[in-house]
Amino acid sequence: MNLLQDGISQHAVLETALTRKLTVDGVTQAYPVYKIKLDWLYYNDQNDRIATWISQYRSQHDGRAPDLADREAYNQVIGGFIVESNPEALRKTKANIKLTDQREPGVVLNDGRIIDGNRRFTCLRQLCEENDRFGYFEAVILDRSIENSAKQIKLLELAIQHGEESKVDYDPIDRLVGIYNDIVKTGLLSEEEYARSTNETAGEVKKRVGLAQLMAEFLAFVNAPDQFYIARDLQVYYPLEELQRLLRKCRTEDEQEDLKNSVFVNILMRPTGDMSRFVRNFKNIVGSEYQEDFLEEQRELAEQVLDALPSVEEMSTQAIRDYVRTRRDLGNALERSVEDYLTRTKKTETRNRPIQMVEKATGFLESIDTNILRKLGDSELHRMRRQLDLLEQALHEVRESLP
Repeated sequence: MNLLQDGISQHAVLETALTRKLTVDGVTQAYPVYKIKLDWLYYNDQNDRIATWISQYRSQHDGRAPDLADREAYNQVIGGFIVESNPEALRKTKANIKLTDQREPGVVLNDGRIIDGNRRFTCLRQLCEENDRFGYFEAVILDRSIENSAKQIKLLELAIQHGEESKVDYDPIDRLVGIYNDIVKTGLLSEEEYARSTNETAGEVKKRVGLAQLMAEFLAFVNAPDQFYIARDLQVYYPLEELQRLLRKCRTEDEQEDLKNSVFVNILMRPTGDMSRFVRNFKNIVGSEYQEDFLEEQRELAEQVLDALPSVEEMSTQAIRDYVRTRRDLGNALERSVEDYLTRTKKTETRNRPIQMVEKATGFLESIDTNILRKLGDSELHRMRRQLDLLEQALHEVRESLP
């Protein structure tokens, strides 16, 4: 099917007077906007917004993706994902289109695949069931297919969704899945190409790639490789951000692996309260004299948790809730372990604080350029001597307090 040929000849595609500016292959120009009958279009299953939902569908259908052979059934499945990904945003967009019609044109490929405007398309599909006047989707038609222009289409999608034109409310895990698939797994894009398309710095993209790899490692750790919807359901993004910061404090790769496994198992068991704050507290233990003992204790508890995990074939969010998180004995033991070592480090920190303050004071005194003292006036010298007298008195009192 070809929208620009078959669609126009069969009056399923109508020309409008509208245009939309797009940057394709580095060239910015105004493209004509068409009105396209809804049943000539289909969702882009490569869209990052629904990446975790596609992974969930695959896990429930023996690894198969929704079948495009039955376009209406395919659209029903993907449309359901769009709704579930953000019901409130969809409700607002639907109400707006019902009141004012579609105001922002989408972007589609010549075969009908939508690469920008999936939410608007979903709203129009729902509204069309109530009123035929919503039976068309306004969009630019690019004369390309995803098979022979996959990289260019992806770059355009990123520019539209994350670049200068608009910022969308992706679930952060969905975005990580897109980064993992496009940069890490398939190598479709380089970090530099992704950064240029999303108007981000190379450093920001590099950080996201690191988070995406941590997400993949977490899923492999819990017997759920590539089941990205589990990462979404467990809301691991922000705890993994905290872990990424903690890993910089580790001195060796072995320390990093032990720390990752400790954080992974605590995320899996979900201690009470804010998980991100819980992981953030690890910074007080990492680098302390108790780090090695703490990670050893955590490693022993992690082995018991891993023994309770379902197999890869049986793993799901529900299985975690039913068979893993019901083991409150292990969850409580992990939580007590963290609390115990946090208490120890705080006691040590309190005990060492006077030493640290004296060391800091010594450093300040040693940094004084004594040559400047010769240039001080009488009032400044008087003030300096007075402060030194007070310092000597304070030093004498500290010395007298030593056992």
